[in-house]
Amino acid sequence: MAPHKERKGEFETSSGIKIKAVYDGSDLTCFTPEKNLGAPGFFPFTRGIYPTMYRGKLWTMRQYAGFGTAEESNRRYRFLLAQGQTGLSVAFDLPTQVGLDSDHPQAKGEVGKVGVAIDSIHDMETLFKGIPLDRVSVSMTINATAAIILAMYLAVARHKRIPWAKLSGTIQNDLLKEYIARGTYVFPPPASLKIITQILSFCQERVPRWNTMSISGYHIREAGANAVQELAFTFANAITYIEAAVRDGLDVDAFAPRLSFFLASHNQFFEEIAKFRAARRIWAKLMKERFKAKNPLSWAFRFHTQTSGVTLTAQQPENNVVRVALQALAAVLGGTQSLHTNSRDEALALPSEESVQIALRTQQIIAYESGVASTVDPLGGSFFVEALTNSIEKGVWDYLKKIENLGGMLSAIEAGYIQREIQESAYTYQKKVERKEQVVIGLNELVNPEEKIRFGLYAPPRIVEKAQVAKLRRLKRERSFRKVEKSLRDLRRAADAQRNLMPFLVAAAQAEATLGEICAVLKDVFGVYKEAAVV
Repeated sequence: MAPHKERKGEFETSSGIKIKAVYDGSDLTCFTPEKNLGAPGFFPFTRGIYPTMYRGKLWTMRQYAGFGTAEESNRRYRFLLAQGQTGLSVAFDLPTQVGLDSDHPQAKGEVGKVGVAIDSIHDMETLFKGIPLDRVSVSMTINATAAIILAMYLAVARHKRIPWAKLSGTIQNDLLKEYIARGTYVFPPPASLKIITQILSFCQERVPRWNTMSISGYHIREAGANAVQELAFTFANAITYIEAAVRDGLDVDAFAPRLSFFLASHNQFFEEIAKFRAARRIWAKLMKERFKAKNPLSWAFRFHTQTSGVTLTAQQPENNVVRVALQALAAVLGGTQSLHTNSRDEALALPSEESVQIALRTQQIIAYESGVASTVDPLGGSFFVEALTNSIEKGVWDYLKKIENLGGMLSAIEAGYIQREIQESAYTYQKKVERKEQVVIGLNELVNPEEKIRFGLYAPPRIVEKAQVAKLRRLKRERSFRKVEKSLRDLRRAADAQRNLMPFLVAAAQAEATLGEICAVLKDVFGVYKEAAVV
């Protein structure tokens, strides 16, 4: 019989892993279900971190939202909760992320644009007005100013008489990925690592249900990394954080169970599923074998997933609904603990209420109508999926060895190695799109030049910045200047003495010091990071 002609000469994943036409048992040499898979809920957790997974409890449906003022964002959160969302995820504007008050000259034009503006404890209180913080899990995507934002959140909880032990949620608090992929850093890496370990120590004692870090591969992937690089660089960051905490005298089993991760879900369906499965196995081995963690909770890789913003197109935006549905399904089949589904209009504007409802309904249809949550790891044992999981795992270990040979992640970042790897990956992908080796429907194939957007786009009110600045200046006039000054002096002394800053940050928030004022004190003590050019 004549051979069947294939569409192209070679098939591969986004990470360059070659894909065969057919897989069988010969592709799983040295593979045993007992060693490589195990049972769900048990080492090495390949099949999931809980024995029953979604049969026991569905993933948390946590839509990322925040824009304009705290009042506007609060309305969106309450709308999402009314639509069946089960957790909150806060987006902050750029001035908040880099420690500037809304009235700072460098904040002009950015206030409330890509997230909510938080200048003081009063903004934080308004943000969560009417939301039961002791019953709703809150995730906050914030890094350089994570300690300050967490302190404001804790101060609000104290004002509401909610015990900190009842608070549950996550602070991203992942600074290393800012230096390589995102850019919203403030302090030099050593100071950032010191503040991170202080948060770990403080929350371990005072806020025991809080996830003290969400180590993020998402932003690394969105910057252009492939799936293998996303995991490798994320784990290299995690290793650096754990080593820093252990050097500071923390017991790994005391803080590791509260570490979580944040990964992307892109378009290559099976690669993403295999990536999530490989991540669990790698983390379990790292924690048990390298860091000698004894608590099985320290071995369990808990992660939040967000569908991919960079895969969405401004052209034919309704196609994005399909892309997001596939990415969300991959995350669920991969065993995620919580999920954000992007909205169809995110390549064009901040999501409208109609669009976020469609995005949330996508998760709910997968959960309640598809049947995929009825069994644990339904693709486990697939020759293709297991071979792909093994290939991704090997690629990650190879990268971790390279980074270790360079002296660790900080040295690799300073040498520009990680940045170059991401840049080269992004360039390779872009050239494939330009040559149409990678088809993007509506962008480089099946283009419709006459298309019109058939739904409304959200536009933030123009008065947002003016109103936020006016409110901030009123606070600065009316508060007790003496209390603010005392709290900032106490904070400076604590920073100079290398004491844990968290109690002093909470006190400064309660005294109505602003985020920018608090950050200015820490800049004076720790300095400001200046990125070297990568060539």
